[in-house]
Amino acid sequence: MTSVTVKTGKPYEVRIGAGLLKEAPAMLSALLPAKRLMVVSDDNVYPLYGESLVNSLSAAGFQTYSYVMKSGEQSKNLTVYGDLLQKLCEAGLTRDDSVIALGGGVVGDLAGFAAATYQRGISYVQMPTSLLAAVDSSVGGKTAVDLPGGKNQVGAFCQPALVICDIDTLKTLPEEEYRNGCAEIIKYGMLLGEPLFSRLSEQPVKEMYEEIIGCCVAVKRDYVEADEFDRGLRMLLNLGHTAGHGVELLSCFTVPHGRGVAIGMAIIARAAHAMGFCDETVPERLVKLIKAYGLPTETAFTADEVSAAVSNDKKNTATSMRIVYPEAVGSCKVLSVSKETFREWLKAGGLA
Repeated sequence: MTSVTVKTGKPYEVRIGAGLLKEAPAMLSALLPAKRLMVVSDDNVYPLYGESLVNSLSAAGFQTYSYVMKSGEQSKNLTVYGDLLQKLCEAGLTRDDSVIALGGGVVGDLAGFAAATYQRGISYVQMPTSLLAAVDSSVGGKTAVDLPGGKNQVGAFCQPALVICDIDTLKTLPEEEYRNGCAEIIKYGMLLGEPLFSRLSEQPVKEMYEEIIGCCVAVKRDYVEADEFDRGLRMLLNLGHTAGHGVELLSCFTVPHGRGVAIGMAIIARAAHAMGFCDETVPERLVKLIKAYGLPTETAFTADEVSAAVSNDKKNTATSMRIVYPEAVGSCKVLSVSKETFREWLKAGGLA
């Protein structure tokens, strides 16, 4: 097992390894003061892992409840969030009790936000079952739901009490979900540089899950510890996300997050070269790696459409937008630009 400790205002441990869901009752018994839990999952994950987890928690003496939502980004909304809060209330959970987020990024974001706000905050535990959630969204304390006008528009910073990543759950991932997670891993390769970036070209991620997840979590740990509330350095973790979120929103989320990030990274890297911020090898190497994992690097949406779609992006100010761009493999920067200049970047990145 690999363990990474995240030393934020409320420190916690990220445990990564095989067979950890079976050990979860013992881990939670040692960590949580109360015995009532709400396991939040979706209709894809719960039949695979939720029922057995609930049974093992009950056998360990926990009073366990379940909330199962429809899978997909479309469920990350205020209606489902409100329904979950109502179920927490009906179950009689108190501030001493906890929420368990068993699933991918949507489940983790929604369950975490419910935990952050129910009775002004109860503890929660992340149990990511998707590669994307394991390497990124389960760590760092960002919780949120979407609005019609944009992704993650309503949320809170709330660090989990523990993250349990059982890599055995990744064996049942559909190929599309595997590739989505690889997009975020490629992002970490751009941030960290060598040897991670080259390693991703040499060996498939699925052959080294524990090592790669541990590496990505350690990178994110460093950014989160330095900037827990996303006011400066942590913004670098948004490489590819601004344009990517626009593509996701415009597609009505038929383009999943990982594919959106892949497209966004390719756009910004091409634009950075065109604008003179990096040499041509940067977009060439990045696009080659993205394509090697079966991910897209282009979109049919126009610069005007994508720019309008991200007009409410959380990184925006009243007069500017923030672009995260690569200047080299292993070095990224944040640049504040006007909305018109952002459109120019999108066009330089290949959008019509």
